[in-house]
Amino acid sequence: QVRLVESGGGLVQAGGSLRLSCAASGRPFSSYYMGWFRQAPGKEREFVASLAGSNAVYADSVKGRFTIASDNVKNTVYLQMISLIPEDTATYYCAATRYYSDLSHGRSDYWGQGTQVTVSA
Repeated sequence: QVRLVESGGGLVQAGGSLRLSCAASGRPFSSYYMGWFRQAPGKEREFVASLAGSNAVYADSVKGRFTIASDNVKNTVYLQMISLIPEDTATYYCAATRYYSDLSHGRSDYWGQGTQVTVSA
């Protein structure tokens, strides 16, 4: 069992920055592939970023603006977001899965409770 707890969301003006954190507890952090997803009101959940070792993958909509990174000592994965735009407004979810391919298909073994990001124009 893995428990994921996100933090760092909030209200920011367009052009601003936020850093989301996802603290994992339970089974060894290194046993899982980590990812971030988001869901805007009235829309389906969408992939944002994933991390497998040093290999990061990003959705086209966030490339160049978001960076995913992990700290295996702290069992925490981060999502640094810069140059935020109103379209980034959503609830952001952390995901942990044993199978990397799950992330590209929107699946995960474990999900966090989500943290709200609101970007004002």
